[in-house]
Amino acid sequence: MAGEKIDYVFKVVLIGDSAVGKSQILSRFARDEFSLDSKATIGVEFQTRTLSIQNKNIKAQIWDTAGQERYRAVTSAYYRGAVGALLVYDITKRQSFDHIARWLDELRAHADRQIVIMLVGNKCDLSDERAVSSDDAREFAEKESLFFLETSALEATNIENAFQTVLTEIFNVVNKKNVTASGQGNGGAGPTALSGQKIVVPGPTQEVPKGKTCCQA
Repeated sequence: MAGEKIDYVFKVVLIGDSAVGKSQILSRFARDEFSLDSKATIGVEFQTRTLSIQNKNIKAQIWDTAGQERYRAVTSAYYRGAVGALLVYDITKRQSFDHIARWLDELRAHADRQIVIMLVGNKCDLSDERAVSSDDAREFAEKESLFFLETSALEATNIENAFQTVLTEIFNVVNKKNVTASGQGNGGAGPTALSGQKIVVPGPTQEVPKGKTCCQA
C-alpha cells in the first residue's frame, strides 16, 4: 500500500515477561518471519504494517519492549498514545502467566483507561509442555474483560487473527466515537479517548466471527 493515503495510525504495544515470544509475534505479523535464534530485545523497537479494515487503510505501529526489569523505566513513554495492547505469556511457563496481572496493572496505570487489550498465550505448538490451561487463561480474560487467543509465532497460528481482532475493535470504537463526536467540533478526534468494551474470543484457535462486535458484560 505504498503511497496510499493512511486513514488511521494505531499504536499497539506488546507486553509481558522476557522470552515469551513478543519479538517473534511482532516479526511474524510485520514481516511473516520467524527466527529460531532470535536475541532478547534491548530497550524498545517498533515495526509497522498497513492493512485494510472496512475499506480504510490502517497503519499498525507495533511496539515491542524488553520484558526485563531493568528496562521498565521506559514505561510511560512506551505506553503513551497506545490504543491497543497484546498481553503475552508463554503457555509452557506458569510464572509468565502469574505475572500477567502485574503487567495488566502497569498497562492500566500508564495507558488510556479503555485501551483494547488481548491476552495472548503464545507457543501453543508446545502443547505437550503446557503449564497454563486454556480455561485458566480464559477465566482471567473474562474477569478482566480482555480478548483471549492462544498463538504460535513458530507455526503462525492465530497471529494474524490476534492483531486483526484488536485493530478491528479499535477501528470500530474510534469510528463510533467520531460519529458521536460529529457536530461537537471534534469529529476528527481520532483514537485518543476510546470508549467501548472488550469481548472474549472463545477458544484457543476459533476464528473471530467477522463483523462481530457484540460485547460481554
